[in-house]
Amino acid sequence: MSAPDPQPAAPSAPSSADPIDEVAGPSPADVVRRLLDGPRPLPLVTAGHPVLRHPAAPYDFGLLPELFAELIDAMRETMHAAPGVGLAAPQIGLGLAVAVLEDSAPVPDEVAAARDRHPLPFRVIVNPTYEAVGNERAAWYEGCLSVPGYQAVVDRAARVRLRCQDETGAMVDEEVAGWAARIVAHETDHLNGTLYLDRAVLRSLATHQATAAWWGGPDLIPARVALGF
Repeated sequence: MSAPDPQPAAPSAPSSADPIDEVAGPSPADVVRRLLDGPRPLPLVTAGHPVLRHPAAPYDFGLLPELFAELIDAMRETMHAAPGVGLAAPQIGLGLAVAVLEDSAPVPDEVAAARDRHPLPFRVIVNPTYEAVGNERAAWYEGCLSVPGYQAVVDRAARVRLRCQDETGAMVDEEVAGWAARIVAHETDHLNGTLYLDRAVLRSLATHQATAAWWGGPDLIPARVALGF
C-alpha cells in the first residue's frame, strides 16, 4: 500500500452564499459584470462549492436588459462548450434562479424513441418550479457538468408542469414531457440546491466512458443486471 500524498494547506472555504445575495457586498450588476469580464466560456463550478447547495435567489429582472442578455449569451456559449443540454446560473458561481436549456438530441433513433428524446429549442427559464403530471416515471442515465466524468440513473416524472418566466419576464405555465422534462427537472433542482446525485441510484454510477461503451442503449436492463440495481 502506498502512502498518501502529503496534503497541502487547506484553502479558505468559499462563501456559502454568492456575493449577489450579500446586502453589504457588490451589487448584482457588479457581480454579473465581473463574471462576464472574465474568461469565456465561463468557468464551471463543481460539486463541493457551497453555491451549488443553497437555493438561488429569485431573479427580479433588476439587471439592465443588455447586461441580462449578455449573461444569457455567455451561459449558452458555456453550455455548448461543455458540452451540455442545460446550465443553471449556480453552475457558473452565480446564485440566481436562471437557467438555459437546449438539446439537439444527437442520439440514434431507437435511443431517442425509448427515451422520448427530441430536439429542444433554446430557451431560458427564470424562477422555475415543476411538479409531476400523472404517475408515469422514467429511469435513465443522466450526468451533470458540475459532477464531471460520471453518470447515474435517476428516476424522474415522465411529464412535468413547468411554471416560470422567460427571459422577457413573461409568465410560462406549460407541460413538458420526455427528455425535455428531465432537463427541466435537473436544472430546476440546481436552483434549489439539489444535485442529480441526491436523486440517483448510486449503485448505477458509471464513468462517461463506461456509460458510452455499455449502458447508452435503449434499454436499462443490461445495466440493471450487470450492476445490480
